[in-house]
Amino acid sequence: MRTRHILLLAIAVALLTLTTSVRAQENETYITHVVLRGQTLYGISAMYHVSQADIVNLNPGADKVLREGQSLRIPIAQRADDEGPSTYHTIARGETLYGLCRQYGVTANELCAANPGLSAKNFRAGQVIRIPASTQAQHTEAKAQATHAPTDCRTTHTVKKRETIYSLCRQYGITQAQLIAANPDLKDGKLKRGATLCIPYATAEVAVTTPEPEQKPTDEQLWTEVERERKSPITTLKVAVLLPLLPQDAQAGQSARMIEYYEGLLLAVDSLKRQGVSMDIHTHSLAGGTTALQNVISRADMQDMDLIFGPMDAAQIAPLAEHAQKTGARLIVPFTSRDNTVFSNPAIYQINTPQSYLYTEVYDHFLRQFPDEKIIFIEADDEAESKADFIAGLKAELTQHGRPYDSIDDDQDYEQIALVADTLGNNLFIPTSGSNLTLIKILPQLTLLVRNKHDMTLKLFGYPEWQTYTADYIDTFFEVDTYFYTSFYTNDLLPAARQFTRNYRHWYGRDMEDRFPRYGMLGFDTAYYFLKGLATYGNDLEQHLHRIDVTAIQTGFKFQRVNNWGGFINRKVFFVHFGTDYVLTKLDFDKP
Repeated sequence: MRTRHILLLAIAVALLTLTTSVRAQENETYITHVVLRGQTLYGISAMYHVSQADIVNLNPGADKVLREGQSLRIPIAQRADDEGPSTYHTIARGETLYGLCRQYGVTANELCAANPGLSAKNFRAGQVIRIPASTQAQHTEAKAQATHAPTDCRTTHTVKKRETIYSLCRQYGITQAQLIAANPDLKDGKLKRGATLCIPYATAEVAVTTPEPEQKPTDEQLWTEVERERKSPITTLKVAVLLPLLPQDAQAGQSARMIEYYEGLLLAVDSLKRQGVSMDIHTHSLAGGTTALQNVISRADMQDMDLIFGPMDAAQIAPLAEHAQKTGARLIVPFTSRDNTVFSNPAIYQINTPQSYLYTEVYDHFLRQFPDEKIIFIEADDEAESKADFIAGLKAELTQHGRPYDSIDDDQDYEQIALVADTLGNNLFIPTSGSNLTLIKILPQLTLLVRNKHDMTLKLFGYPEWQTYTADYIDTFFEVDTYFYTSFYTNDLLPAARQFTRNYRHWYGRDMEDRFPRYGMLGFDTAYYFLKGLATYGNDLEQHLHRIDVTAIQTGFKFQRVNNWGGFINRKVFFVHFGTDYVLTKLDFDKP
């Protein structure tokens, strides 16, 4: 009996050891990601450079539904440079910036450079950060520098963009006087990017017998140094425009729209120069493909840009973003919303909002704007322009907030519609298609409903493409109290749009193309926002995006960083309202 007890105890211990080992191994092969509103499986996989299938394998059902606040296990991917797995860290309660730097052998500036979204304000438990890797190339370069350093230098250092005398002295543990004594050219206090500096020994003594105790900095001191590095003024803005402006560089019909965008950008430049902003504009007509791109970004003038606008070719976004990150530029991508480089490159500002983020913004504004209306979906028989994803998401939001809804077919007459509606209350009709054919079907019946059911309040809610039909239906839109959502909108009834149209015609002797969005206005809005922001806040722009006060002619901006190591997406959404008082309003939910 005693032998049996000992055997059972041994088995139990072995099982416990095995379980502990499995858990430890599991924790070393995945990290935890908490889903934020608007995130999708596709976007999360792009953030961590893993496949969607790998995420689903660790999180069964994640391909069916993701909920805000849901925890996902993300497998750790192998880096493309074959230097081992990518390293991410989820900040735990009680951890400090100093402790993480010691744990991973990096400086605070290196850690924060790899995570531009990290700050003293959001350094808290649950935040996921990316740990910068020391590549073999960096080690080889440092070794070569030390080998070829003059005998009176400890090593040499090649000056990088945004480095200062102060930051180099902190990095190498020397005084400013010692650095300047070893490099007399620094007496004027100016560092030249690319210059090679002699880094002297900290003291005149070669050997130190009694090392001083380590001075442990506080997190407050580390954050102060990080913020000092991030804040540097810009006296003259250096701007590159990389677009297919020449006909031979563009696909059919592209060149005219790119020229219109560029012309709008130049109007913004002129406006800001009149306000005293100093700028150098470098324009390159960029054909499609990576070869054409490499020919442009290898030029000397492209190594020191503050802003880059472009490209048009989506295949060029990733390599151009890599160039922007290496050279310290900000890349403004005005056109596509489907590239995933923004999830892993902090240099990118993506103007067009990805669909999932756009929809969540619309849902939030919708619930605030229509708190009491009876919701009635008009089921359209138009699969070509179906809004199935949008409608499914909206129905889920309504259900989550306890809001009931009904549905009718789009072939019902106004008497049949009235049977479903609240005859004494507020009704909001939402067609499930954004097509012109659907409007042709439903607008006459809704108009009859308004004219014959005077006790009933009716509103209509729809989609961005409706702005292309405004000229055909403007009176009906007003009569049925129409709303639609959009991330861009302009109309000659709006004063800012009228003024811009007059200026454009005066400068270029013609009108913009009658298509939406109008690229001349898009060029003006994007250029004015970023040039004014950089001129005002310099390299501290990212901390003041919410303070850039501009009046959007067509495209508004509300940028949010996608994660601590990624770029920014624009989450701005307007509701356009054609009121029954025949007043057209562009509802901006982000202004008081």
